[in-house]
Order: sequence, then C-alpha cells, then structure tokens
Amino acid sequence: MTDVFSLKGRKALVTGSNTGLGQSIAVALAAAGAEVVCAARRSPEETLKIIASQGSKASSLDLDFSNPMAARDVFSGQGFDILVNNAGIIRRADAVDFTESDWDEVMDVNLKALFFTTQAFAKELMARGQDGKVVNIASLLSFQGGIRVPSYTAAKHGVAGLTKLLANEWAAKGINVNAIAPGYIETNNTEALRVDPARNKAILERIPANRWGQPEDIAGAAVFLSSSAANYIHGAVLNVDGGWLAR
Repeated sequence: MTDVFSLKGRKALVTGSNTGLGQSIAVALAAAGAEVVCAARRSPEETLKIIASQGSKASSLDLDFSNPMAARDVFSGQGFDILVNNAGIIRRADAVDFTESDWDEVMDVNLKALFFTTQAFAKELMARGQDGKVVNIASLLSFQGGIRVPSYTAAKHGVAGLTKLLANEWAAKGINVNAIAPGYIETNNTEALRVDPARNKAILERIPANRWGQPEDIAGAAVFLSSSAANYIHGAVLNVDGGWLAR
C-alpha cells in the first residue's frame, strides 16, 4: 500500500523556518521525503544542518516579509507544490497604548504577506495545472481575543478567514488550503508568557494536557495536511492545543 503520508517527490517552501515552529515543520517535511526550501529573514543554518543530518535535502532562501510582496517572484518555474505560511511576529501592549507602527508591522507580516505569498504560489500551480497544498499557521487567537496583542489577534482571525475563503475558491482546482492553530507552544513568541509566573501558572491550569506544547507537536499535523492523506480536507483549521479549546 502506498504511504499516504509520504511527501517523496514533493517540493515545499516553509517560511520563518530558522527557529521554532517553522524549523520543526521544515525538518518533519524533509523527513517525510519532501525537498524543503527554508525561507527566513535570518539564516536557517541550524535547520539545514538538522535536515542534512537525517539524510534529507534542503536549501535556504532569504525572505523578509516586512515587505508583504517579498515572495511575489519566488515560485515561477521552481516546482513548488507545498507552501507552509509560518512566518510571523508579535507585539504586546495594552490596546489604549498600541501604536500604529506596531499594528502595521504585525499585519504586514502575519496577514498581508501570507495572502500575497499564497496568491503567487496558487497562480503558479494554476498555470502549470498542478495540485498543491497550503498550510497556514493560525492560532488559538484565531478564535479567542487574548489580551495585549490586538494586531496579532486581528491578523490570526484573518488567517482563519482567508484559509476558508481560499479553500472555497481553489478546492475545485486541486489546491488544498488548510490551517493549524497551535496552542501555547514553547517558542520565542511565548517567552514573555512563560517567564511571567502568574501568566504561566494560569495557562498551564487551563491546558488539559498539563504542559506547554513543543514545536515538534505541530510538525506531524503539517506533514498530514501536506500529504495525500488530506486530499479531501479543505478550509479546516486544526487545533493542536493540548485540549485548550475543549475546556
């Protein structure tokens, strides 16, 4: 029986793959057989070393999504059929103190760049008449409000909405668009929460799994949604949150 989770012969672009979730996703896709291009604004050298150590193939690409159109010309003729939109930033401040620059920077990277990167990817697939997979990284804050992260919350709500809209438009064209909503994962973005004793305690008490997630906890979901096992899944936002939203 053919392994429906195999990504052999596929080529994936993973954005923000120098650390954290993006790194784990890139490593997992490569382990599943994909040729992975690690895109980031800082060198993904560590990610490339991990992938090489497991005998898999990867390369790097400099992309800075503070320019939302940074990936406009990346896909033409390059043979990509998987896109993981993981790149993202966060800014924290009370809503009454939040600045326009912090709003715009987060929205540009987390939502505007995601849309135009996915648009460029889909245009190339359609021009070639080829199927493909898009995996967006959403958030628990695609469903909840959170506190002190207004632009991040707005952007992640937008990611969930765009995932559904693009699935509606592209499912019949053979392009699967889905998202993963990670829970509280140990990454750079959550360091401020983890070092705050009160916030850390409150978060752990809410998580049925009774632990913070690890980047590797997200990787398997990304492989699944990138594989033929997910061929009939369109517009889904898969919660990988230790049971947070079930509570």
